[in-house]
Amino acid sequence: MILSALLTSVGINLGLCLLFFTLYSVLRRQPINERLYAPRLVADRKLKQRSGFNFERLLPSVGWVKRAWDLSEEDLLENSGLDGVVFMRIFTFSLKIFSIASVIGIAVLLPVNFMGNQLEIDFSDLPNKSLDSFSISNVNNGSNRLWIHFCASYLFTVAVCYLLYYEYKYLSLKRVDCFYASQPQPHQFTILVRGIPVIAGQSLDDSVDHFFREFHPSTYISHTIVRRTSRLQQLTDAEKLYRTVAQLKSQEHTSQGSRYCGCLGLFRNKEQQLSKLEKRLEVVEDNMRIEQSSSVGKEVPAAFVYFKSRYGAAIALHIQQGINPTQWVTEQAPEPDDVFWPFFSSSYIKRWICKLWVFCASALLTVLFFLPVLVVQSLTHLEQLETYFPFLKSILALTFVSQVITGYLPSLILQLFLYFIPPIMKMLSSIQGYISMSEILKSACSKMLWFTIWNVFFANVLSGSALYGFDLFLEPKRIPMLLAQGVPAQATFFISYVVTSGWTNLSSELVQLFALVCSFLKRIFSGEESDDLVVPSIPYEKEIPRILSFGLLGVTYFLLAPLILPFILVYFCMGYLIFRNQLLTVYAPKHGSGGKYWTIVHNSTIFSLVLMQIIAIGIFGLKDLPLASSLTIPLPVLTLLFNEYCRQRFLPIFTAYPTECLVTKDRKEQGNPRMAEFLDKLVDAYQDPAIRPKYNDRDDDTHTSPLLRSSEIGI
Repeated sequence: MILSALLTSVGINLGLCLLFFTLYSVLRRQPINERLYAPRLVADRKLKQRSGFNFERLLPSVGWVKRAWDLSEEDLLENSGLDGVVFMRIFTFSLKIFSIASVIGIAVLLPVNFMGNQLEIDFSDLPNKSLDSFSISNVNNGSNRLWIHFCASYLFTVAVCYLLYYEYKYLSLKRVDCFYASQPQPHQFTILVRGIPVIAGQSLDDSVDHFFREFHPSTYISHTIVRRTSRLQQLTDAEKLYRTVAQLKSQEHTSQGSRYCGCLGLFRNKEQQLSKLEKRLEVVEDNMRIEQSSSVGKEVPAAFVYFKSRYGAAIALHIQQGINPTQWVTEQAPEPDDVFWPFFSSSYIKRWICKLWVFCASALLTVLFFLPVLVVQSLTHLEQLETYFPFLKSILALTFVSQVITGYLPSLILQLFLYFIPPIMKMLSSIQGYISMSEILKSACSKMLWFTIWNVFFANVLSGSALYGFDLFLEPKRIPMLLAQGVPAQATFFISYVVTSGWTNLSSELVQLFALVCSFLKRIFSGEESDDLVVPSIPYEKEIPRILSFGLLGVTYFLLAPLILPFILVYFCMGYLIFRNQLLTVYAPKHGSGGKYWTIVHNSTIFSLVLMQIIAIGIFGLKDLPLASSLTIPLPVLTLLFNEYCRQRFLPIFTAYPTECLVTKDRKEQGNPRMAEFLDKLVDAYQDPAIRPKYNDRDDDTHTSPLLRSSEIGI
């Protein structure tokens, strides 16, 4: 890519960012858009009511930037939980890293690269020259200036490792502080037991009760046997129907309510629609009660077991319960609202098969995605397009067209393809056998991260080089040399990718363009907006991998092409402000992992560092500086040793709370009179919501009473 093509891409995306910022600053101030741009504030009744027309609402404003900036970490912890704090610490951590990297890269490495003459640059026509002139490729082979890059690699590694250690330590202590400050939660006193052995003449309920009264007599309280409710999960639209019926009934009694609904309010009579929905709701309710009646005996060999103390639950969790390790298998229970109930309908063999199938499906998806990557890479080489499509030669000869195709279009196409991957990864994780939604999202986050690393980074690098020498790609022993040659060559593509997929994506997050269009069409065709206010949760499984992929690019290209660093720094500055605003006004937490996403961040950063160091070894070798290449070899070894130290020092805190914390917390609450009331209610915490759904109002009480009572579910 030439410099003018990059400037074209930057100009297009900068214009889009300014447009989105202006639109957001105006649209957010319109009362009709409050549910779209501030659903959390509307739900919490923290939004000031606006009445009457005000001309100031039509003028752009930057007041949201100040409110986002003033948000303290304590407020963020209260509003979004520890996961929200970890999410924003990714931005602050990245800002620290790339501020240091930008100072070293722009002030030192970039001039050194540009002053080289390996590529024989013609300064008289700089706009049409390749951006490789700003990369390490332009430094002369064997030049002593490469020792500056060598020193920079060590200095940068030390800085990143120090910041990683500080963040890991800070968040581990924050996790402990949150535990001490928390109120008693059901999942802290509960474990999930699977693989309950079936004993002849004994029910699962009797087996669980007898086992834990025998071996945990001082701490065991009771248990809940899990039941198979897979068919009930398919009938859970009763609550949605009930809300729709209630909404239509409320509109019936309002004076401004129209008798018609549908497209522009012309096609359907509301009374007819209400009658139809009520009949449908009755059918769904009756089907659910019939299925509930038949599900009483459909027990799954799994149970939630309750204990009197956190320490008692931890003892049962971490000690093998039976002689056979495949029986009485224990897991930490998730929060009651976080349980993924369809999981319990799967047997052990089915879960094992599902895990194998998910692994194969993820690998296949990763391999198949290589095809659109090849298409994207072909757009960055106009000479290949002219060879394969001769009829485009006259069009590609136009300067602006060629600049748009090479500078903007490849990143846009790759971004569109990547849009469909997060839902697929979430679906695959949901059938993998996890017992909570938070674990599903965390697993989807890991899958999406490694998918992005392979298909956005490695596939682009290898495909870009393999287009000219595919035989290199088929020889694994030459992969290190291929990376050393291919990674610097793709620097210009990734600069454009940061601008297109980074800047524009972040600014579009503010506008919520798709939701805005849907809301507008709904008001036109239905004549009114739904009364149901849905407060979304932030999609960590999509956003965290995207953020970490930009971190990978910044760390990897720190030595190779430091020109990318200012663009990445701008991305993290924008993300810091935008997501603070979104967490304050839009997103509300539904499921929490307790800050466990940081382990993914740490591992990804270590991987990025090691990758940078391995490429540096290859680069110094290719640049005829073998001594620097040899002296760089200890760097990845030291980095991996540092990673192992962090795993031993901090990872156990993110896996389970230590005895010191559990016993201290239990003793602190021992004399609290509310604990007795809490333990009494604990036995009702884990009941499948499909067993006791909400029903429409009817005259008889049988439709509103829970079908399964405590005595019927083994409590």
